[in-house]
Amino acid sequence: MTASFPSNQLAAALERSGWFRSAPAAMQAQLLRVGRVERLVAGERLFTRGDSDDGLYCVLDGLVRIGAASSAGKEALLAVIEPVNWFGEIALFDGRPRTHDAYAERDSELFHVPRAALAALLEGTPAYWHAFGLLLTQKLRLAFDAIEEAALLPAAPRIARRLLLMAGGYGEPGALRRILKVPQEDLAMMLALSRQTINQVLKQFETQGALKLRYAEIEIADEQKLAALAELSPTHGNGALGFKYPPTS
Repeated sequence: MTASFPSNQLAAALERSGWFRSAPAAMQAQLLRVGRVERLVAGERLFTRGDSDDGLYCVLDGLVRIGAASSAGKEALLAVIEPVNWFGEIALFDGRPRTHDAYAERDSELFHVPRAALAALLEGTPAYWHAFGLLLTQKLRLAFDAIEEAALLPAAPRIARRLLLMAGGYGEPGALRRILKVPQEDLAMMLALSRQTINQVLKQFETQGALKLRYAEIEIADEQKLAALAELSPTHGNGALGFKYPPTS
């Protein structure tokens, strides 16, 4: 469903995205001109694995689930995309179908730049490919970190790191969210851990003063303590929460 959104409010919303802010001013203006705001109701499908590429999206409000389901109905949840993060850039580069499913977790507003408009933009100014490449490589670094952590770290630091990553907007400079609206079941699926393990670890973190737990919400009460539980050093960081995650090459 297409939604109306005042242009000044739209520009201000997108300016909260570090990737958008760092893009050339002319490219920002062109994206604002050719994009449109769309609204999804909770549970509505945006696209499914195997669908043709229809462009690039940014979450302005709400939450979007990115994952896949087996033939038996078991879901693998990769991420819950929050404002103001972009997604859908993989198909822009390879022209192949969507890699995963995308659904609205709750009522959401998205900024959508259609595929045809992106193609025209990049054909007119090939130098803009570099900006989109940076968006892609940011996601690739996060994926490498997740693979490494799953292989090398026990549950507790993995959970702490994921919470810090989500609070920091998945690497968005300046982003800081102390209230994470993520059910423990979703966190368990994202980390491929049992719901029981997630609950036990989060309660330990709460006892240690790092978190406060509420229904379908996790509040970061003390990021310094949570960073220590994640085995991160707060003196070495410059990220959204003041911490830097292990780099990948």
